[in-house]
Amino acid sequence: MTVVESPIEPSPNLNSDVLATRTARALESEVRSYSRRISATFATADGSTITDSDGRQYLDFLSGCSALNYGHNDPDMAAALVEYVTSFGVAHGMDLQTTARNEFLAAVQGLLLTPRGLDYRVQFTGPTGTNAVEAAMKLARKVTGRTNIVAFTNGFHGVTAGALAATGNQGHRMAPFVPLPGVSRAPFDGYLGPDVNTAAVLDKFLSDPSSGFDPPAAILLETVQSEGGLNTASTAWLQEVRAIADKHGALLIIDDIQAGCGRTGTFFSFEPAQIVPDIVTLSKSLSGFGLPMSIVLMRPEHDQWSPGEHNGTFRGNNLAFVTATIALTKYWGDNRLADAIAANSVTMTGALQRLASSLSGAQVKGRGMLVGIETHDTSLASEITGQCFERGLILETAGPLDTVVKLLPPLTITTDDLDAGLDILSSVVQTTQR
Repeated sequence: MTVVESPIEPSPNLNSDVLATRTARALESEVRSYSRRISATFATADGSTITDSDGRQYLDFLSGCSALNYGHNDPDMAAALVEYVTSFGVAHGMDLQTTARNEFLAAVQGLLLTPRGLDYRVQFTGPTGTNAVEAAMKLARKVTGRTNIVAFTNGFHGVTAGALAATGNQGHRMAPFVPLPGVSRAPFDGYLGPDVNTAAVLDKFLSDPSSGFDPPAAILLETVQSEGGLNTASTAWLQEVRAIADKHGALLIIDDIQAGCGRTGTFFSFEPAQIVPDIVTLSKSLSGFGLPMSIVLMRPEHDQWSPGEHNGTFRGNNLAFVTATIALTKYWGDNRLADAIAANSVTMTGALQRLASSLSGAQVKGRGMLVGIETHDTSLASEITGQCFERGLILETAGPLDTVVKLLPPLTITTDDLDAGLDILSSVVQTTQR
């Protein structure tokens, strides 16, 4: 028999924080996940540090799953947000023109697109990443007149029905309860081993009328599969897939929701490969402050929507526009943040390589400040992250079997905080070697 925990009645022996936590756990759905293994109740946060209700501080190397690339409560974003709200700025505007919206679009054009020679239209979708992926897939189907989307093994694109069809993780796909049509699965770079060119395999599938692959509307991919285990596509593979999309009349969609906004070193993760996607999805750290916001970038010739054809009540989060404009202006008007990310990446990769050498069969995966250690052992990865939490460092695991210890510190982290977090991880790995 299942016992349902009931809200706790007030007691003089329980302080308000304990009471609130117990009540919340009794009331909240079983679907919760992070709070099951991270037991603290958090109260405040600043930069790379988050503090629980007992006053204990933790280094945050989770960063809201890359929704907090600039750390917690950036002071300039906070000040702009407070000023906007207290000046009665428009908070909710659907897709009405507002000053906050126009200033954000000007920042996108002047700081992201023009300097990179990119020509995109901007679509505001619902507030989450999966909303952007849904819109991108729908648009590709409309533009091409085709249904099939090619997605890749270990890809993660969201958990609403359309995006979920492209997501590989079996635990999220909810079979057999949810039918997920319209997607063909192809092997990602390296999935079949180092000696197999999976781009050539995909081209073979698409060129053979008897392969079972219908002509695709789009090829959808992440350059670094963060949730999938930090699998990283090579420059050559990305360039080949770009050419394959052109060859077969498909649009190339880059899901830059977790790997973008600077996480891999450049604002867009595809920049080092020198490719230009047809459609790009962005969310997570786009607002810079953890506020819900997502957009789709599309080449002008693909902007074939009819007015209102794809919409959403919360596609006009003006509060997010305010902080996003500050984020772009403060961090992407010059190369200082990109240079810091490059330096931090060298530090992180070097530290992880030393740790991996002490773990049998372990390897470093990822790119930029989206990196981790593949332990090939679910229990070991979980033990490492659990002990790191006990010592004041918040991490998560990734991969189909949760065998990867993944590091996502703020891009703006100080050298001292980065070193302190890596020292905690090192000390934990040394005590959990197998």
